[in-house]
Amino acid sequence: MVEDYNPSKNVHLMPNTYTQLYIHFIFAVKYRAAVIHPDWEVHLHKYITGVVQKNGHKLLAINSVPDHLHMLVGYNPLQSVSELMRLVKGDSSEFVNKNGFTKDKFRWQEGYGAFSNSTSHMDRVVKYIHNQKEHHRTKTFRDEYTGILKEYDVDYNEKYIFFDPE
Repeated sequence: MVEDYNPSKNVHLMPNTYTQLYIHFIFAVKYRAAVIHPDWEVHLHKYITGVVQKNGHKLLAINSVPDHLHMLVGYNPLQSVSELMRLVKGDSSEFVNKNGFTKDKFRWQEGYGAFSNSTSHMDRVVKYIHNQKEHHRTKTFRDEYTGILKEYDVDYNEKYIFFDPE
């Protein structure tokens, strides 16, 4: 159920407005650097969960591999997708840096993928996110990401796709 008021934005939903929105987000570490380490990734996931929840959404699944992260969100339409991603990426970068989890400054790559899913696909998407580490033993992030873009019929320019690190 969506709250009818968001005090941080003074935004109200119209009466009789009902939504059920599920968005699968994917975003990469700057330069696709493989720096998300198993020793601290759970702290990152918990922190991002807090950011998502604080903004009125429900985090349904989250997982990462060293160079990118996936999350599935039950989405509250009171906030734009771009605003949530700005907060998640900015706040989590600050969290990683303040805790000294990486040797160099941690940053997320510009951009993200956001893909809507129906209720009937929730189990499949959650399993997909939870199996990221196994999945990436045989598939590169670039192959995964372009495959998802194709599956969702998203037009894209190769020039702007996250490139594999050299």
